Amino acid sequence: MTFSLEHLAITETETLEEVIKCLAENFSIKTQGACDQKTLFEILVRAASHGDTIENTAKTLNKIPSGNDIRYHLNKIDDFEELEKQVNQALKSRVPKGIKNGHLKLAIDLNLIPYYGKPSNKELPYIYRSEAKSGTCSFYAYATLYVLMKGKRVTLAIRGVRSLDTSVAIITYLLAELDALNIQVKQLYLDRGFFNVPVIRWLQALEIPLLMPAIKTGKHGGIKQFLKGRKSYKTKYTMTRRGNQNDSITFDLWIVCKYKKGKRNQKGVEYFVYVVHKVKTNLSYIHQDYRKRFGIESSYRLKNICRIRTTNKKPVLRLLFVGFSFILVNIWITLLWLKISRKRKGRRLIYRELFSLKQMLAFLGQAVDQIYEVVECIYLPSG
Repeated sequence: MTFSLEHLAITETETLEEVIKCLAENFSIKTQGACDQKTLFEILVRAASHGDTIENTAKTLNKIPSGNDIRYHLNKIDDFEELEKQVNQALKSRVPKGIKNGHLKLAIDLNLIPYYGKPSNKELPYIYRSEAKSGTCSFYAYATLYVLMKGKRVTLAIRGVRSLDTSVAIITYLLAELDALNIQVKQLYLDRGFFNVPVIRWLQALEIPLLMPAIKTGKHGGIKQFLKGRKSYKTKYTMTRRGNQNDSITFDLWIVCKYKKGKRNQKGVEYFVYVVHKVKTNLSYIHQDYRKRFGIESSYRLKNICRIRTTNKKPVLRLLFVGFSFILVNIWITLLWLKISRKRKGRRLIYRELFSLKQMLAFLGQAVDQIYEVVECIYLPSG
C-alpha cells in the first residue's frame, strides 16, 4: 500500500463556489432575462480578479450579456444604506474561528479614493473633503473596522462616509457592528485624523482602551511644548475645542523619544506623542505597539489588488465595488484557515505561500473563464 505525501486542499471551482455562496447569502440584486443574479456575481468576480472594468470584462468573455445589460442591472442598485448593510453582513459572515465572541485589538481608519470634477446633487452628500492628495481635495471615503490579530486580519465593518458624518458618528457606527459577533474591544487604535475633543471624550465615557497619535500643534503651547528632552515620559494634557473655549477634555499624553541613528541620513531625537486611555502596556513599548495599526494599511493594499475599476461616479456603485474587494480579502483569509492549514500544538500552521491572494484571484478568474469562455478572435465588420 502506498501513501501520498500530498492531498488536495482546494480547487478553482471550489474557490468560486465559496465566493458565489457568500454573495448569494448576503446580497439581493434584481435581475431579469439572461443576466440572472448568479451570472452578475460571476461577472463581478471576474472583473475583481483582474482589477478590471465591467466594460472590458464584457468584451473579454464570450457568452455573457453585453456591457450595457450589465450596467442596466447594476444601476438598479440605488439604496446606499441597504447596500452598506448587506456588505457588512457579508464581511462578518466570512471570518476565521476565534474572531466571534473574542476580546480583540481593533483599528479604525479612513480609506480615501480621489474624486475629480464637480459633484452632482446626488453625489455631494457622499463627498469627503480632506487635505490635497493626488491632485484633489475631494474623495469618496470609507471608514473600516479591522482586526489586529496575526493570521486573522479581517475587516469586520465598513462605513461609506457621508459629508455630514462626524468622527464620533463614524466610530459609533463601526463599533455597533461588533454586537452581531459579540466582540469586545480589548484595545482600539485610531489614526491621527480622529484626534479631537469629541472623540476622546466619547471613548473615555465608553471606557474603551484607546491608543492614538496626537497632532503636534502649537508653536509655544499646545502639543509641541512637550517635545523636549532626551527621555520618554508621561504627562497630562487639556485640549480645548477650536472655537469653543468652554469645551475641553483632559487625557494622558505619552511622549516617546527615539534616536534617528542615521536613518534616512538624519541624526538627533525624534518625538512620537500618543493619546493613551486605559492601555495596559509600558512607555518603552507603546511606539512598537502602535505600529501594529499599520496592518490596516496592508488591508487597503490588498483591497486595491481586487477592486473593480470604474469611471462611474455613482456613490452606491463605488460602495459596491469597494465593499466587494474587502469581502474577497476576508474570504481569502478564511479559506487559508479552513483549507490551507493544519492543526498542530500551539499556533495553527498556515501555508500562506501556497495560496496567496493573487493565487486565489487567479483561481477565480480561471473558473469564470471556463464557464463563459474567453474571446479568442476578432472580426472586422463587413463592408
